Amino acid sequence: MSAESSTEKSQAELQDAWGDLMAALGRARDAVDSRELHAPPPTERGLAEGYRYLLGFTFSAIERAFGEDRDFPTFRRAIQPIDKSTIDNADALYLTAPIDGNRSYRLTGRMVGAKSPQYLIVEAHSSYPGDSGNVMELMPGGRTITGTLDTADLTVDADGGWEILLAPQRPDDHAGDFVATCATTDDGTEVASSYVVVRVLFHDWEHEAAPDLALEPLDPPAPHPAPLGPDGAADRLRRAGELAEHQMKFWSQFYDVVLGAYGEGNPAAPAYQPRNDLNPPTNAQLATGGGQSTNVYSGGRFVLEPDEALVIEMTTPVEPAYKGMHLSNLWGESLDYAHHVVSINGHQEEQDDDGVTRYVVAHADPGVPNWLDTTGQREGFVTFRWTYHSPPDALPTHRVAKVPLGEVRDHLPAGTRVVSPDERAAQVRVRRAHVQRRYRQY
Repeated sequence: MSAESSTEKSQAELQDAWGDLMAALGRARDAVDSRELHAPPPTERGLAEGYRYLLGFTFSAIERAFGEDRDFPTFRRAIQPIDKSTIDNADALYLTAPIDGNRSYRLTGRMVGAKSPQYLIVEAHSSYPGDSGNVMELMPGGRTITGTLDTADLTVDADGGWEILLAPQRPDDHAGDFVATCATTDDGTEVASSYVVVRVLFHDWEHEAAPDLALEPLDPPAPHPAPLGPDGAADRLRRAGELAEHQMKFWSQFYDVVLGAYGEGNPAAPAYQPRNDLNPPTNAQLATGGGQSTNVYSGGRFVLEPDEALVIEMTTPVEPAYKGMHLSNLWGESLDYAHHVVSINGHQEEQDDDGVTRYVVAHADPGVPNWLDTTGQREGFVTFRWTYHSPPDALPTHRVAKVPLGEVRDHLPAGTRVVSPDERAAQVRVRRAHVQRRYRQY
């Protein structure tokens, strides 16, 4: 075949792949407003946010399709302001890198800045949540975490550095930190991980900084990646469309079918999200969408009119390594935590003298501690997370009451202090500065 004919064939193949990408994005778009595809009830703001949400998944899909390389892996931000999703934690930096679980890798890190993050965990996952496009992946055997290691067991040297071996099995002569990338499930199935996930959780937004990370294979097959050719580009174009479509469809099913977010769902389901209430705290499991393996979760939905508020009383009998709560819209996007106080963690909260932390969710600032701003959302998710290195003896307990906004102080302890507008503005300044550092592009 002549060079000209070969080029014409490649041109046609790439045009076909581009058409397949566009078709897949069109099917993903349907999930923005199709009740058959489990879209939330339409509102003007919800539809606008739905298109932003779709483009966030498209951004992530393009980045993954053209950037993931198990021979030369690098970390990418799985969630960031441009592509929030999965009821993300406002305190978390989510990082992922592709691996071949049958090979060995070295993960090195270094804590930077005067104050290390509150918590860090490394996990090896058999698959990327949502890639199947169907909530059936949550059934037993659909997804496996083959190994974990968190800050409680991480060996950090005097200079803030650390190193972890990622491998199918720990070598006999290896005594350092280790995360298994292969495992045997309860039914005897051998599973190899395809991603390493690092979550960094912040408490003190003003002073904590993210670590430096590097990941390298111990047996690189070549000195550098091969150049991109037409066949590879076509495959990646099609994969980008498939990822965007599947992620949109999976998470819409998850919110509607598993969490019951747009109706009453199944109250017997462990992750069921009651209206203006919370489900009982439960360990991370497939019913919670997986999530961080060391987390305990509790969640519900707020549905509030302008003159209403939720008062949430939370008692945590066993102090966790991390705790936080935040608000999300019905697409599972955390609300704008850079410019509004839409999340509160264990460092930011103010606990009352009786050991109870009382949160107030409302559209307007009632001038009290622990207020969470709905940013005008009438409905959304309320999510609590507690991180425990090992299972606690007792789980948190809560009480929730919907009250008139003007009567919020009647439901708080006498003497609850007044939070001034200037103090609230100062809180937002700290948040904005931290988010710029966490997600800087340089």
